[in-house]
Amino acid sequence: MQYIISGRNIDVTEGLKSAIHEKIGKLERYFTPDTEVHVTLSVEKERQKIEITIPMKGNIVRAEQTSDDMYVSIDLVEEIIERQLRKYKNKIVDRQQAAASLSKAFVEEEIEDDDEIKIIRSKRFAMKPMDPEEACVQMELLGHDFYVFRNAISDEVNVVYKRKDHTFGLIEPEF
Repeated sequence: MQYIISGRNIDVTEGLKSAIHEKIGKLERYFTPDTEVHVTLSVEKERQKIEITIPMKGNIVRAEQTSDDMYVSIDLVEEIIERQLRKYKNKIVDRQQAAASLSKAFVEEEIEDDDEIKIIRSKRFAMKPMDPEEACVQMELLGHDFYVFRNAISDEVNVVYKRKDHTFGLIEPEF
């Protein structure tokens, strides 16, 4: 794997780099040697945060973890990515095309599916056309973190969501 390590408000020391290579290096068996791993370390107040992004053909594996200690964050994020990869592997339909970034040994390895996705509730509701601002107001009134609506301007289904910094985001489909 090829590591691209950067830091925000933190100097990336050799100790941090070696910890990343040691912990995230455990994931090398899942990937081909030319797979890029983007690692961003950041410090905000007392929070030590690590973000890992691994672009793969048609997909992105991404995880972030925050704690009081960067080394603890590195340990925790490795576990998250490994769990995501196991879920992803179980869901591959066309293993040869969709798993181009994964090693053959990992794709062929048999594992138990203890993280099977089960839909336990389904909702149906009418969507009246509205603008994104009105959708944000509705989301706030309902106390939800996201809200699906039909955009009155484009007549497409959109999603507004609440971000961690208490701002809002809008997801619009692109065809």
